[in-house]
Amino acid sequence: LSCQEVTDDEVLDASCLLDVLRMYRWQISSFEEQDAHELFHVITSSLEDERDRQPRVTHLFDVHSLEQQSEITPKQITCRTRGSPHPTSNHWKSQHPFHGRLTSNMVCKHCEHQSPVRFDTFDSLSLSIPAATWGHPLTLDHCLHHFVSSESVRDVVCDNCTKIEAKGTLNGEKVEHQRTTFVKQLKLGKLPQCLCIHLQRLSWSSHGTPLKRHEHVQFNEFLMMDIYKYHLLGHKPSQHNPKLNKNPGPTLELQDGPGAPTPVLNQPGTPKTQIFMNGTCSPSLLPTLSAPMPFPLPVVPDYSSSTYLFRLMAVVVHHGDMHSGHFVTYRRSPPSARNPLSTSNQWLWVSDDTVRKASLQEVLSSSAYLLFYERVLSRMHQSQECKSEE
Repeated sequence: LSCQEVTDDEVLDASCLLDVLRMYRWQISSFEEQDAHELFHVITSSLEDERDRQPRVTHLFDVHSLEQQSEITPKQITCRTRGSPHPTSNHWKSQHPFHGRLTSNMVCKHCEHQSPVRFDTFDSLSLSIPAATWGHPLTLDHCLHHFVSSESVRDVVCDNCTKIEAKGTLNGEKVEHQRTTFVKQLKLGKLPQCLCIHLQRLSWSSHGTPLKRHEHVQFNEFLMMDIYKYHLLGHKPSQHNPKLNKNPGPTLELQDGPGAPTPVLNQPGTPKTQIFMNGTCSPSLLPTLSAPMPFPLPVVPDYSSSTYLFRLMAVVVHHGDMHSGHFVTYRRSPPSARNPLSTSNQWLWVSDDTVRKASLQEVLSSSAYLLFYERVLSRMHQSQECKSEE
């Protein structure tokens, strides 16, 4: 579909990639179904191993060289490279597209003392699907809010409460460690260039048997992650920066070219309040509108104020139950040869060796298992982002 003439060289074969992964002692069968999210982490963890050390086996960046060799045993596999592997490893270390950081914040409910912020690395966000409410569709925002929602952690030693208790004792008597309840809050400390979101569709019945959740989770072509981003004390989110909002325009100019929708809410004659988030509208905010809104809603979110904006690039869907099934993929068509840096608006449905065209509506109506978003930057946020992410 992306080429006028099909040749043998343009047919992709994953067997060479599986051969390399088996050399890393991964047990991957060519005849059994492999969980897509698990395979994703197998690949990323293998690349992590190669990043941190000098590879002793074929580098994953050189898997294409295996296609040029025939009838060789695993011990005879070699790779060819135009330079030493060290620059490749260093480049991958600084340009890991899926690497992000989670922040974990703990605050004592008794003395309100805040523990040091903890940072953890992630390659994908694994989101549980909250229970559905009748009459209200499930959205990706619901899953993200559930992921970052605060939770109480009981019986935690609070050093600050212990110090306060010790100051109140006489003759320097030793006091026991004070245990209190903390509030734990997750945020995204650093967002990656490529964001992989895993929707957990595995659940367990009252009898302990695994079940698959088939609910449709609404997601949009563009994803705003600003409200989930962790900001240091004293640093305000960029959308509240008056310099950025001095001359707001109705269009969003993306560095990757056209493709972002026009933000209707900032145009004359429309409400200024941004009530839409990732294509959804909170029911609690609907009464604030001066006039009733038609349904379906003919407006799109105001993307021009978003610093952390992502564009949907691929969706993995699982058909079947927890015991068997089949994975299919929706992905954007490759860019044209004339403009390799552009982003295509044509979607493809891929099932093994079967490929057909698909519409965006079909993609957004699918029961997603994995979502792949890629970061886009508005021109007014490019320079600021380079400084804030350091």
